[in-house]
Amino acid sequence: MATGIENLKIYNLSARLELVLCKVVKGFPSEEKYRSVDQILRSSASVCNNIAESYQRLGRKEKIYYLSIAKGEAEETRQNMIRAYQKGYISHNNAKILNVKYIELLKGISGYIKFIRNNNQ
Repeated sequence: MATGIENLKIYNLSARLELVLCKVVKGFPSEEKYRSVDQILRSSASVCNNIAESYQRLGRKEKIYYLSIAKGEAEETRQNMIRAYQKGYISHNNAKILNVKYIELLKGISGYIKFIRNNNQ
């Protein structure tokens, strides 16, 4: 049975999205390897990493700080995927699904920040 961070919905969602994006960017043109692909992979990984880092921090302010970074990285990734769709690198359906999932993740991170602010941890 999973304990700790493995029970955190936003962590699991961010990790799944990171893996999905690894597959999605394989279809990008080769000239985008060091531009869009690199940026999307780094920002999507950063979401998961910052959620994990916040989880192990003891102070409320520290937790919120790393979650805020994760939230910014999630929005960056979402915007990059929107532009990738506009450039024709991903299908409308994939863009729509990713957008919905990233909005869900952003709302989840915001909810977790609110939870931390309202509880004595």
